[in-house]
Amino acid sequence: MFEVMMYDGGVYRSEELYELIEDVGGVVLQKNRSSQMLTVIMSVPEEDREAIEKVCNDIGGVVKSVPLAGTEIAVVGPTLGRHHMPHPICDIAEELRRYGAVTVVMGMARGRGKATSQISMTERLTLDEYDGVIFMMGNFKSCVETKAELMRDIHAPTVLVSGPVPEGIEGTCDAIVTGVGRKAARMRTPPERAKLEEIADTMEAVLKEKKRSLEEDPLFVHPAEVKTVLEEYEPINMCLRPSPMVLHLDGIRIKIPYRDHREYLENVEIYGRKLGEIADISPSKIDDSSILIRIKTRSQVEDEDRRRASA
Repeated sequence: MFEVMMYDGGVYRSEELYELIEDVGGVVLQKNRSSQMLTVIMSVPEEDREAIEKVCNDIGGVVKSVPLAGTEIAVVGPTLGRHHMPHPICDIAEELRRYGAVTVVMGMARGRGKATSQISMTERLTLDEYDGVIFMMGNFKSCVETKAELMRDIHAPTVLVSGPVPEGIEGTCDAIVTGVGRKAARMRTPPERAKLEEIADTMEAVLKEKKRSLEEDPLFVHPAEVKTVLEEYEPINMCLRPSPMVLHLDGIRIKIPYRDHREYLENVEIYGRKLGEIADISPSKIDDSSILIRIKTRSQVEDEDRRRASA
């Protein structure tokens, strides 16, 4: 069994950590560098955890478990205005990052007003690109109950966060966390920190269902294996955007233009197969600056192989 862990510390002597990860057969899932500070999310065999922890301590860093590593989660408010985008949304996103997730904060184009709020098909399809979605709705019960319809027909696992306990919104989301509404201050007190942990734990529990379905019909290759192959591609190395490659539970997001790199990606070889044969490659609904790679399951690849053989 492999375990996902995060190293948080300095850049100094970090090559020793990379060498040990490679020696034990592990994989670096993600690394972010800010000045002289470094965060590395890795997947390593459970029996080698002690050795990894020792090296991390020797080079002056700390190690902790990150149950949401390898996921990208959207935190959504009704709008990007100060009325709807208070501090708790940023605190929620930061807490998810502490659990290992890559997060983005979004606002809808027409989320203002109980009677006028809307969500477009493009916005729904955009949110479906993420492993999970957290909607934060606010303090007014009737408003939350009305706007809960905005979450309907989103296929990504969805968690609603609100102040009051809403009623009559069954089927609109996968889980609800209450007691967090709009406020003009950071969530710093112990009860507020506990509530942030509850939100992250709830998202973790919701995503376990998605992970369980992937275990029943595993992916043809693990997303981290695709990431390892693509790390040598120069346009990705030269990309200046944060986290040029972001792992998903069932694939990977690459932050380079689709039209310029589609042909190359389709013909990359992984275990003797072209990536275009074992994955669906498409542009992001946000714009053409990102590419989504959805890896097919083993059964999907086998079915397509049989159809080609019989044709």
